[in-house]
Amino acid sequence: MRLLEQSGLPLLLVIMIVCFSINPTIGAVFASEANVNNVLGNQAVTTLVALAMVVPLVAGYFDLSVSGITGVANIVVAAAIGPHGLPIPVGILMGVVGGALIGLVNGFLVAKARLNGFVVTLGTYTFLLGLIAFYTHGTLITSGIPPSFGEWTSKTTLGVPRPFLLLLVVAVVIWYVLTQLPYGRRLASIGSNEDAARLVGINTDRVVWTSFVISGVLAGAAGALQTSRGGAGDPTIASAYLFPALAAVFLGATTINPGHYNVWGTVIGVYFLATSVSALTLLGADVWVQPVFNGAALVIAVALSTLIARRRERVAARAAISQ
Repeated sequence: MRLLEQSGLPLLLVIMIVCFSINPTIGAVFASEANVNNVLGNQAVTTLVALAMVVPLVAGYFDLSVSGITGVANIVVAAAIGPHGLPIPVGILMGVVGGALIGLVNGFLVAKARLNGFVVTLGTYTFLLGLIAFYTHGTLITSGIPPSFGEWTSKTTLGVPRPFLLLLVVAVVIWYVLTQLPYGRRLASIGSNEDAARLVGINTDRVVWTSFVISGVLAGAAGALQTSRGGAGDPTIASAYLFPALAAVFLGATTINPGHYNVWGTVIGVYFLATSVSALTLLGADVWVQPVFNGAALVIAVALSTLIARRRERVAARAAISQ
């Protein structure tokens, strides 16, 4: 049973890929190098946004502002290297630092001011959407952005899209921090029982605050990557990543380490959703299918992750009683 929980979603993804690849209608296009590279490269930004959610979620705190931070960073990077003519590295740094600063504010409000994290970050997300609309007036920022900025992310290395390789590097780093370092164990302890973590000497305020800063940095990096991928500052992307990332995070909690938010489950969740949508699109599905699919996946993922967590609690309770 445990093995099935851990490998169910990856196995389903493999079966789905095989089935769509041999489908006589879309198989040739679905399995083509162009489509595979498109899915791998395009979903790198979504996965970074989802990983940004995972870090504070390990401690039991939602950060719904990550998609808004990604949108702000996208606009900041585009405006910096385009109309303002700053060097590309400076523009990228500004986007990432901007994300860190927003995360710093979120962390202060949640960890120090003791405000509800769900409400605070939802408010931040809404505020950032308004800020983007005010600055851009709903128009793309394209002027002055050098074509060379998009060249790196449009190329492959050893046949693999560079954004996907960058994502793998970031995922390994986040996985290592969350599972192999004391900081990650402190985050998990807070997520399990914050009061108990505080009693054993963990500085819960600092750990939670830091998790929001890390989340902001990752979301800022996602925004910078999106600027390179899209070649523009797009005022609409701030709302484009929230629900796909949420669905992937909760799907990820049903696999690899069931009942817990984890890095590799989240990565698999993103590409499970993206592969499904890609196949449905090739089959001629209407434009409403993607949001309906993502919404249904989110509800199902929440239900599954909740049921798995409850089952683990019951098993742990029985084990404690038997001892």
